[in-house]
Amino acid sequence: MARSPALLLLLILGFCCPGIQGQKYNMKVGFRDKSIKHPRMGQRLELECLSAKEDSGVSWLRLDKHGTLHFIVFISSLPRTVFSGNKETSTRFEASKRSNSYWLVVKSFTLEDEGKYFCLMNSNQMLYFSPGQPVFFPVTTTVASSTPAHTTQHGITQTDPCLKTRDAETNKEKKLNFSCDIIIWVPLAGACLLLLLALAVTVIACQQTRRRRCRCKRPVNGKPNAKSSMPNRHV
Repeated sequence: MARSPALLLLLILGFCCPGIQGQKYNMKVGFRDKSIKHPRMGQRLELECLSAKEDSGVSWLRLDKHGTLHFIVFISSLPRTVFSGNKETSTRFEASKRSNSYWLVVKSFTLEDEGKYFCLMNSNQMLYFSPGQPVFFPVTTTVASSTPAHTTQHGITQTDPCLKTRDAETNKEKKLNFSCDIIIWVPLAGACLLLLLALAVTVIACQQTRRRRCRCKRPVNGKPNAKSSMPNRHV
């Protein structure tokens, strides 16, 4: 019964439609010590549910911050207590009845006990809900501009996780940039080297071809060949 959609639906209907609670019974929930506004870690916390009817049993419920409804205990009019899991006792809670007051005691309040506490009464096949009593630790967040730390509501100082995230992202970005530079520049340098080698080979080949074409046949006596003159014809 730790998570009961049916009870959650009835609880929502009880808040949205106050008429289903009826006008005959009024139920109130609050801290037994009226001076308490917020609980403390490890505190013994006492809650009280006042009902206008004494001969009906009352159930204590808790709605956590995730919207899940948890059954804690049923206190009969005898009184007899039945805790979650059909147990007569609990290691975390105590319950009792005095006249028209139904008490719930959280032995040592922790984060697990945070939520809104309700009491519910079933009388003549009608469900009657009390208003919810918020029971949460006080939120005291201190932000200091000069130091990268903040204080949580439990007095525990923690370093700012955003700084670690930024440093990790910066290092990762540097590694990626270095990898990208290697991937880009190494092939580019190799291509330039190949182009230089190809250019050198081309220049050498052109020079050799030019030398071959420019070679001329030299005369035997070192003089250029002259055309033979025509013999004179005598008339």
